[in-house]
Amino acid sequence: MTWMVYGANGFTGTLVAELAVRRGLRPVLAGRSAEKVRPLAERLGLEHRVFDLENAVDTVGALEGIDAVAHCAGPFSATSGPMVDACLKTGTHYLDITGEIDVFEAVSRRDGEAEAAGVVLLPGAGFDVVPTDCLAAMLHQALPTATHLDLAFVVQGGASAGTARTAVEGSGGGGRARVDGEIRGVKLGHRRRTAHFRDRPRDVGAIPWGDVSTAYRSTGIPNITTFTTFPGVLSSLQPLTAPLLRTGLAQRLGKAVARRIGGPNDSTRSKTRCEVFGEVWDEQGNRVRAALTGPNAYDLTADSVVTAVQRLGDATPGAHTPSSAFGADYVRALDGVVVSEPTSA
Repeated sequence: MTWMVYGANGFTGTLVAELAVRRGLRPVLAGRSAEKVRPLAERLGLEHRVFDLENAVDTVGALEGIDAVAHCAGPFSATSGPMVDACLKTGTHYLDITGEIDVFEAVSRRDGEAEAAGVVLLPGAGFDVVPTDCLAAMLHQALPTATHLDLAFVVQGGASAGTARTAVEGSGGGGRARVDGEIRGVKLGHRRRTAHFRDRPRDVGAIPWGDVSTAYRSTGIPNITTFTTFPGVLSSLQPLTAPLLRTGLAQRLGKAVARRIGGPNDSTRSKTRCEVFGEVWDEQGNRVRAALTGPNAYDLTADSVVTAVQRLGDATPGAHTPSSAFGADYVRALDGVVVSEPTSA
């Protein structure tokens, strides 16, 4: 199989390319800047291609002979659509590392097109949302009558420039949750709870996270809230700060600062981990919870992308979540992931 890493010169794209080479794979590296992609390709001894997703003709041409694309160039609100368009035209499987709710929703709406084209579309093949999605699917298997799902996560080690830019873009949007099967706008931090992670319990607050979209498609559970550690004072300030954060000036300033972020180095990533917790319950009061730990979120992402891209051909054509493509146990195949089995709460 011939596959491509687009956005290979970015922080996560570079991690994916380097890991692929260590595992004996030879992806084609790509991006829109020859000055940035070529040195990496030469260092790793790989083929490279240069094209801008804004040019649809060039994008389709660049996918010639490519069986699958690992799309690592965000923000995916701008880049996912053009790449998916090209993949559907060329019969190329697609995965990305988005965590953006609207991107998940947009890709899911193309399920019929993907099925007709014989293409697998898999957004969220990294930390967003592999561990949370797989844990949600495990919990649903343990309690098929579940009507509510809470998912929480904690990550250590800091963010990359791409992650920071995406966070800035979404910072003015407030919170979102799945309520009675629909995605609704809610106050950021509208709910707080204790999440029983594997290392210790932590207080967490509600945030908008990709599983508001994906976990619903994976499980059918109609009420879903996602959480992370979140100082309570921020939830009270959000109605005041959100309008400011939506302004063009604030967005430009925030993204300019984000571009200076280098991402966690090898030493930092080796010393930090991620934690995920999930709990489901039904109308009869039955509750089941589970948790997992994994390596640094960026290392988990690189591992998952390299692993998933080799399995795309085995998945049924259409738009998928990680667990619908590969099963709830997919996360167990990733290095350093330890799962605490679902138990009654």
